[in-house]
Amino acid sequence: MKHRVYLYFVLTFLLGAVIGGGGLYLYAWYGGHWRRPMNRGQFVHDLTRQLKLSEQQASQVTGIMDDSRKKYDELHSQVRPQFEALRDETDSQIRQVLTPDQVSKFDELVRQWRARGLPPQR
Repeated sequence: MKHRVYLYFVLTFLLGAVIGGGGLYLYAWYGGHWRRPMNRGQFVHDLTRQLKLSEQQASQVTGIMDDSRKKYDELHSQVRPQFEALRDETDSQIRQVLTPDQVSKFDELVRQWRARGLPPQR
């Protein structure tokens, strides 16, 4: 009898962990936090299937997507320095209101955020 109680306890815990993990995953996925980047091939495949595109149309859509990606990357490279300058200006202004001890801790936080590719907490 005692073993059965432990077994039910463990099973309840495991079931709760699975349901909780699944719920968290779905919340984050549909909430926009864990979205995968767009896959051009999958996008064209989906359009081809849903719109019944001909091979020529699919090829043209692929070309359009490739061209768009190049333009996006070019635009991103042009604008990125402006974002980085604004970020650096903001960091500098924050440092001005901190004590020397706080500045060193702030710099360490910023270093960690940048190493992980994260923006500062807003």
